[in-house]
Amino acid sequence: MIPLRDTIRSRSYPVVNSLIIGANVLVYLIELAHGPDLRRFFLTYGLVPVRYSVPEISAYFSPAQQIFSFFSFMFIHGGFWHLLGNMWSLYIFGDNVEDRLGPFRYLVFYVLCGLVSGLSHLMLNYHSQVPTIGASGAIAGVMGAYFILYPGARVLTLIPLFFIPLFFEIPAYIFLGLWFLLQFLSAAGTPSQGGGVAWWAHIGGFLAGMLFLKLFLKLPEIGLTQAMRRTTEKKKTHRLQVIHTSSPVDDPHLYGTLTITRLEAQNGSRKLVNIPWGFQKRVFAVTIPPGIKDGARLRLEGMGKRIDDVRRGDLFLKIKVED
Repeated sequence: MIPLRDTIRSRSYPVVNSLIIGANVLVYLIELAHGPDLRRFFLTYGLVPVRYSVPEISAYFSPAQQIFSFFSFMFIHGGFWHLLGNMWSLYIFGDNVEDRLGPFRYLVFYVLCGLVSGLSHLMLNYHSQVPTIGASGAIAGVMGAYFILYPGARVLTLIPLFFIPLFFEIPAYIFLGLWFLLQFLSAAGTPSQGGGVAWWAHIGGFLAGMLFLKLFLKLPEIGLTQAMRRTTEKKKTHRLQVIHTSSPVDDPHLYGTLTITRLEAQNGSRKLVNIPWGFQKRVFAVTIPPGIKDGARLRLEGMGKRIDDVRRGDLFLKIKVED
């Protein structure tokens, strides 16, 4: 399953999430510059359990180097596709978690999830000589928080079937629940001290994200966070919106809700609206007039259900102006 996007719109620009993605990309470029010395780079800055379990090996590293590896490993990736997969998941799920926690709490939250994921892997692979690298554990924490915050959200997912791309909107609690189950089954089926994917780091990060979310939501926001929210607030909704319509059986019309911001309500806007109905997925351009009020309805003539070979019902879009 490949997630493409979710249906929850963040109300502010994800500054910290974007900086984390940028930092990972920057570190990957630094990796490429090492060329044949890349393995040494992984052994130095990755999380290698045997460095902590064997005194003869740990003696080669200073306490600062040992501590630093718990932070640096989560910014290192084994290749382009490893980096792309992790950053794409962070891009999809991280903006909404940052939107809920605020940038400063989110940054601490992300790092703590990464640390717990590293500790989980270390404890269950105590004598492994394989370097553990990647942001997967920290991102698993973000996914765990998303699982708690937005279980009813839908994730547009690509499922390739014999080279045929199939697209489904899967509820977030099902998508993330299946993901977690896959990590657990994979971890249970992997021999102790085995190499490869750090499944227990994913599991530890996911559970840590659920726990830390509960704790961080109890912490008050500082004044700087509130100022950041006002500065980074998004002034517009997505240009393309997927609207799930409803209609009584005997009613030829379709009914849905179009969400806009106060600025868009004041100045007017144009949106592309995707209407899934049965096996059809139609896209319409909708013009929102200036000065429209919350609760007003737009009527798109002939965009409803088919009545006969000539006539169609109408599509009514109720305007929801976000606070």
